[in-house]
Amino acid sequence: MVINIQDDILKLQSLGLLGRILQDKTTKKNIMWATDAYGDLGSEYFRDKEIKAEFISGKNAGVIKTRARKAMEQQSDRTKAHGEVFTPMWVCNMMNNHIDEVWFGRPDVFNKDNEPTEHIEFKKPADWKKYVDSRRLEITCGEAPYLVSRYDVETGEYIPIPYRIGILDRKLRVVNENVEDEIEWIKWVIRAYQATYGYEFQGDNLLIARVNLLMTFDDNIQERWKRKASLEELKKLINIIDWNIWQMDGLTGTIPYCKAQEENHQMTIFDILGIETETENEDRQPLCRIYDWRAGDSLVFNSLNRNS
Repeated sequence: MVINIQDDILKLQSLGLLGRILQDKTTKKNIMWATDAYGDLGSEYFRDKEIKAEFISGKNAGVIKTRARKAMEQQSDRTKAHGEVFTPMWVCNMMNNHIDEVWFGRPDVFNKDNEPTEHIEFKKPADWKKYVDSRRLEITCGEAPYLVSRYDVETGEYIPIPYRIGILDRKLRVVNENVEDEIEWIKWVIRAYQATYGYEFQGDNLLIARVNLLMTFDDNIQERWKRKASLEELKKLINIIDWNIWQMDGLTGTIPYCKAQEENHQMTIFDILGIETETENEDRQPLCRIYDWRAGDSLVFNSLNRNS
């Protein structure tokens, strides 16, 4: 089966959730296109415009495509413009395996020779909770293949849950193997999502990444509890995903094509008179914020670099 991301988008639209998953928590607006790939569809698709639900659904259904479905010429243009490349699943698996080898102190924890291993063993009974809570970040995440592997990024082919190799996929496997009660399962799945982060420049990729994380929850709840996710569960997950999978220019720490607002602004005569200059009014944006779910508060992402 080949995954068609548009089917997922239409499902979210039918549930009234498409607008929610397009939100940008820093700007309080929607994420922006941040790519020239759609400009020929009209001015509302220009790179500095917000992505709105009506632009990707209804008569505009089919606009958003995974990399496997994009025309080869668009892939080439995007690679030249933004360094966008896809990472094969085997590379993602190899790198995630290395991370886990360091964490566990042994190799081949989750899979070996492309086959999933048996039940994951932890040195201490409570260590599985530490693993689920360990915070991981995928920079310039694209469609988020390092976080979730719903499909093969080269072919678009659906991947069964036992063979998924993403960072979040692994956390969910650990929850599945260690929790028997459904309410407790939901609790730890939410904690797994809260500990999984990624940022991306281009809006279509970011939307696909968010959808992939949300549909991963839908896949797992159906697999484990033989039921569909409730609307309230999906809303809660979308709020977490919108905070944790965010749009950012990694060089500036703000949304694409904008200058960061100065943290320590030097007062000028214009400030005293209350006059905004043209530059300040047009392209100054706050630094991107993420959420610390354990502390229960948001913080500027760039502050993490200073603190570390």
